[in-house]
Amino acid sequence: AGNMLIETPYVAHTLEGGAEEKLIVNLRALDCTTFAENCLALARTAQSATPGFDTFVNELRNIRYRNGKLTDYSSRLHYFSDWIFNNEQKGFVKNVTCDINQQYVNFTVDFMSKHSDKYLQLKNNRKFVEIIAAQENEISQRKQCFIPEDKIAAVEDQLKDGDILGITTNIQGMDIQHVAMALRQNGRVHILHASQKY
Repeated sequence: AGNMLIETPYVAHTLEGGAEEKLIVNLRALDCTTFAENCLALARTAQSATPGFDTFVNELRNIRYRNGKLTDYSSRLHYFSDWIFNNEQKGFVKNVTCDINQQYVNFTVDFMSKHSDKYLQLKNNRKFVEIIAAQENEISQRKQCFIPEDKIAAVEDQLKDGDILGITTNIQGMDIQHVAMALRQNGRVHILHASQKY
């Protein structure tokens, strides 16, 4: 799936359309999260009994939204650690981070609710801010593993081609700042991602 998307331009906020939440299907421009979502949806579509556009659209909806249900802006999996958690519950991915390295991190996520003025859909919608804040509280209660940068080389052999990687951040209120895919070349792991070079 990644080869099909190479050279696709990076465009930030590709899902931030109008006031009403709609499933956006866009392979012409990607941000890091939509890159991973589209790759996973393409892979799941290719492995399905009925590969085709309708299957791809259903897969994308199931991946992007909490429990596969698109209801409104608050149903989208905005925080990537929550995306991993929910997609693991659905059986779409397996979080192997703790298997590789049992070092825990506490993400205190509250960026969206504390900076609601930065989000068109939250700016004037107190109900959505309250729902997002409750989701942030749930995410913040989860025990999560991570691999510190200085330990990546030691565990590199445990990363597989196509693994989805969430790169943590120290931005207050956030959990994961960037998303990429692992790509093995000549025995080494590289990252394939929605490049910002364009």
